[in-house]
Amino acid sequence: MVEETLGFHSLREEVATELPVEGELPSWLSGSLVRNGPGAFGFEDAAVEHWFDGLAMLQKYTFDGGSVAYRNRLLRTEAYEAAREGTFEGGFATAETTLRERLTAFLGPPYDNTNVIAERIGGEYLALTETPYRVAFDPTTLRVTGGNQYAGPEPSGNLACSHLRYDPATNVFVTFETEFGPTSQYHVHAVLGADERRHIGSVPVEEPAYMHSFALTPRFIVLTEFPFVIDPLAVLKPGRLDPFIEQFEWRPDRGTRFIVMDRTTGDVVAEPRTDALFGFHHANAYECSGGEELVIDLETVPDVSAIDSLYLDRLEDGSLDALAGRLERFRVRLDGLGGPRIDREEVYGGGTALPTVSPERWCRPHRYVYAQGTDRPVTEWPTAVIKIDTESGDAHEFQDDGNNLSEPIFVPHPSVRDSSDSTAGCHEDHGVVLTVALDAEVGHSSLIVLDGESFEEVARAPVPHAIPFDFHGRFFPEL
Repeated sequence: MVEETLGFHSLREEVATELPVEGELPSWLSGSLVRNGPGAFGFEDAAVEHWFDGLAMLQKYTFDGGSVAYRNRLLRTEAYEAAREGTFEGGFATAETTLRERLTAFLGPPYDNTNVIAERIGGEYLALTETPYRVAFDPTTLRVTGGNQYAGPEPSGNLACSHLRYDPATNVFVTFETEFGPTSQYHVHAVLGADERRHIGSVPVEEPAYMHSFALTPRFIVLTEFPFVIDPLAVLKPGRLDPFIEQFEWRPDRGTRFIVMDRTTGDVVAEPRTDALFGFHHANAYECSGGEELVIDLETVPDVSAIDSLYLDRLEDGSLDALAGRLERFRVRLDGLGGPRIDREEVYGGGTALPTVSPERWCRPHRYVYAQGTDRPVTEWPTAVIKIDTESGDAHEFQDDGNNLSEPIFVPHPSVRDSSDSTAGCHEDHGVVLTVALDAEVGHSSLIVLDGESFEEVARAPVPHAIPFDFHGRFFPEL
């Protein structure tokens, strides 16, 4: 096999160990951070072509009484076994197939390389990706315990949003799926349990867009339909061979449509448009002005060239040259003069990636957004994490001697979690921020704990190996 660049290397070593702690962990910090992302990019006879297609690996960091236990495990899925046997042909941007063949795979034996994120739904821990298939895992051992798709009378789709949105006030997850066909549709559901959901509404569409995430407020679901679309009738015809994502086309003339759906009735109440843009991750959304204005913080890029920049052959030779994301705020005014409209403003002028907010602020007004910090354009993997004050536009930055840093995850202090105060910014940054650093010179990774208010390091725990660049994490206080 070709020698792999650290960060885009395959980690096949699996360990379960107590980590040494440098510094002092907060005594209140208890629970587990579970991160998901590519852990291996191939075996002797098969390799993926894009970072997004790496084989899923979970990492678990468990905090208890000032100590940290670590465990990692590759998910033993059908995709994993196919890669071991040299027959892996699926994925986001790997393998040239027709859309007909790819949809047959979606509707038949499901694509189960669930490498995007982990969630706890109805007491079950699930690894998710962009197909409707979920892989269940044991939260202690990280071993796969099963997998399924929702079965029932509700309409379903061929693609799924891996980033479910959770409303803490109602204890409900919301998601959507995209169905391809003569009349394609976006199907929106409330997820009530690991095997139970309720259909909220559907939106017919001629050319579905690729959407990696969406926005949720107490009353509304907002699908941000970027002009990166596919014509199902054209590509379902035999003979067109492209990786799946390359069958979508960038159509900036369409602009970007914000589809606002009422969470109770399923009715589309507004469809305002703004200029063409693209984005992967919504940081958070909330309502103001009595629900007549929706505030949506979204990381944007001008076009879809970032997808091409993440093919492994480019990443491994160090030729990363991508458009940096920037954090923008979109105000969707439902009662605007002349109809609904969108106002757009920049929140932070620097480069960002993988924005998050405190889980205590989901669907509620927030002041702080945490993200990876990047240069503009992006010429190297992020070496900073930042805390952005959306009120002032200022940012606190943390760097670790040039080491690469992962998506930052904020863990609120228990006093914040138990508070009923809904005022935006009230103790909002009282907690810690967790990120994983990769030290290429030493050849291993470390978990770093930052104080949420000062954004200074309070502790770190070196890991016995180098962890490939991953995607997303969740902190589970109960685990």
